[in-house]
Amino acid sequence: MRFAQRIAAALCTLVLAACATNLGSSPQTTSTLGPTGGATPAADRKPARIALLLPMSGFGPTAVLAKGMKQAGELALFEIDNPLVQLIVKDDKGTPVGAAAAADEAIREGAEIIVGPLTASATASVAPVARQANVPVLTFSNDRRVGGSGVYLMSFLPEQEIERIVAFSAAQGKRQFAALLPNDAYGRVVEPAFRAAVARAGGVVAALDFYSLDANAMLAPAKQMVDTIKQREDTGLPIDALLLAGGPEVLPHMGPLITYSGINTTRVKLLGTGAWEYPNVGRTPALVGGWYPGPDPHGWQDFSGRFSRSFGSAPPRLASLAYDAVSFAVALSANPPGQRFTPANLTRPTGYNGVDGVLRFLPDGTSERALAVLEVQPMASNVVDPAPSAMDAAARYSAVPGQRTD
Repeated sequence: MRFAQRIAAALCTLVLAACATNLGSSPQTTSTLGPTGGATPAADRKPARIALLLPMSGFGPTAVLAKGMKQAGELALFEIDNPLVQLIVKDDKGTPVGAAAAADEAIREGAEIIVGPLTASATASVAPVARQANVPVLTFSNDRRVGGSGVYLMSFLPEQEIERIVAFSAAQGKRQFAALLPNDAYGRVVEPAFRAAVARAGGVVAALDFYSLDANAMLAPAKQMVDTIKQREDTGLPIDALLLAGGPEVLPHMGPLITYSGINTTRVKLLGTGAWEYPNVGRTPALVGGWYPGPDPHGWQDFSGRFSRSFGSAPPRLASLAYDAVSFAVALSANPPGQRFTPANLTRPTGYNGVDGVLRFLPDGTSERALAVLEVQPMASNVVDPAPSAMDAAARYSAVPGQRTD
């Protein structure tokens, strides 16, 4: 039995490897997974065609990410194994013009729903093409401005992450908050979300500053923030929580400054966003013990293992979005043609359970996600507050514009 299981696993890996080689291997070629061998489905079960738009051209980091997301979409289709579903992979060439052309081509080939593209600018170009054909879009962009009117955001929204981590911190007694944010579009989204979340939690924003993304320039505002925190230590209202909005390109530079400053991070709790979820985050000693929002890691670990066994390499973190989006689309394809990807079905109240937990699309195109709170440890992050198991529970900490609250 064990030998047979090993053979079966090997065959599955070979089949997936073949899919990875042949499916969309050329940027100019449309490839599909679906019924083969001349099989004809019943008249009332027209095959559902799902388009996957990604920037496959080139050899840089974006192309590597796109390849991993494409493979994740293939894995979802393979594991669900529905012969009445076809996946149409299109290269959007990483440009708004290319994305619009890819969407138009996929729709002319019968796509009933579009998964992707990756960026806000590409999504903005795809949206009018898709709306004209009444084809919904599940985009990977986290820019809420491109959502709505048939475009739904698969990504993690910064506003929800901030709401989750601030609400949890306040529940642990944190009241005096500070924040150090990147001086870019992301930071400008986080700032009002942070101020609003702190106010809702009954706290006070005691200090807030922005840093440049340049490694040298970011240290001056970080040092100023450290000085502010130390100056307030002897007052009656010391800062007891500091939000560091940044990821692996930022935190290793700021960590040593916090360590050498002598700030007690057991009292001044460091808070993060979902950008803290990267390998070896615990190698920055100052971050150990810090809290950040994110999906329960067990779903990602299981998915990552299956992906690695199938394709021989670890998936990029965003691959789970492609896997979940294709899975959701396949689930809805069981409905009759014309009733599959309706707004009512896409925004069903119970949402969808995927690799990254429970997600629900809202009519305005945004989404609610059930997020856990994790604590950084030297070897791995631990869940300190589990994600709600149902969307009704998740809505209790969703209090950002356009989202439901209880």
